[in-house]
Amino acid sequence: MSLQKQVMDKMKEAMKAKDTVALQALRAVKSAFLLAKTETGVKEELTAEQELKIIQKQVKQRKDSAAIFAKQGREDLAEPELAEVAILEQFMPEALSEDKIEEVVIATINKVGAAGMKDMGKVMGIVSKELAGQADGKTISTLVKKNLA
Repeated sequence: MSLQKQVMDKMKEAMKAKDTVALQALRAVKSAFLLAKTETGVKEELTAEQELKIIQKQVKQRKDSAAIFAKQGREDLAEPELAEVAILEQFMPEALSEDKIEEVVIATINKVGAAGMKDMGKVMGIVSKELAGQADGKTISTLVKKNLA
């Protein structure tokens, strides 16, 4: 079942349960799906990879907002953002531990033959594609820098 269909089903459940936080998060994702479909001008369905990227982007936006609100001492605004993150994360694949990510990074460095920081972009591109949806770019970047240094 596509992520769009799953989001629509969860949206219906949230409406019936009168869960406003879930409904708000799911409507934002639905809106992002519609925007992505219409911006290309093509009437094709989104691929599973594109759907996953949209959800990842929504999660990242909410985490960033929550961090900013928390930094400013506005826990009242950070809480709903984090609640929405929890709802959206159920559509993402299981996140890998830092050890597993590091294993993939080291294997990629050895496979590519990366010798230093000049090869970081090459390694980042391969690892990011391989771990799409299972690890965030910041963690991957930190581990690549650590292992190339």
